[in-house]
Amino acid sequence: MSPVWSSLKARVSNRLARHLCATPHRLLNKRPMVSFTFDDAPVSAATTGAALLEEYGARGTFYVAGGLADTWSGHWTAIGAENIVGLHRRAHEIACHTFSHKRATDLSATAMADEVERNRRYLLGLDPSIRIENFAYPYGLGSVSRKGQLGKLFRSSRGIFPGINSGTVDLQYLHAMPLIERQIDRDGIERAFDAAVETNGWLIFYSHDVAAEPSPYGCSPALLRQALEAASRRKVSNLSIAEALWAAGA
Repeated sequence: MSPVWSSLKARVSNRLARHLCATPHRLLNKRPMVSFTFDDAPVSAATTGAALLEEYGARGTFYVAGGLADTWSGHWTAIGAENIVGLHRRAHEIACHTFSHKRATDLSATAMADEVERNRRYLLGLDPSIRIENFAYPYGLGSVSRKGQLGKLFRSSRGIFPGINSGTVDLQYLHAMPLIERQIDRDGIERAFDAAVETNGWLIFYSHDVAAEPSPYGCSPALLRQALEAASRRKVSNLSIAEALWAAGA
């Protein structure tokens, strides 16, 4: 498949995934919630990012692709065994991002099953008490053909389509807002929390690295702290994806 056709297929599938093959669930949370998530799990997210969350009594969700462990992406080094086990033992959630970080739109059912199983084996080989319950689509690209399959394997799948999750949601295409320096500012963070409070919704942030000079896909510690402060001021429950799902009756 040519790169152009593959890219077009991915965009079309992602658009269709927002509307088709839904796993509907009515959120039953009693108060607004926020979850902080980190894709690819750069080392700085596991160190600087996790430490900031813990300062506010919160825990995050780290979507790990085992095949990237300890490798340089061009922007960051992904976490390996020591950081993964450390996060887990400090009650952060370790979740699935495939093993090889391949787009769901490029994977057959057999290939997706293999990716998920390889990632499970890798993570459980580090610590068999890790519970791998949730998934994030690599590159944020949902797959209409893989949603049903993922729904049998995971409690939820998260994309990067912006918005607040409220009322009845699709558990296999959760919306998320970027906590990315180039895409959101302090006012944008405040507006997102205001919308979550107004709708009694579930605000999910996604980012990558957490550094003083972040990559184009990450945030500074100051921006992360602003979001944590915004949640604290409004008394919004700060939960991992797994914790939020339990609070919402999913």
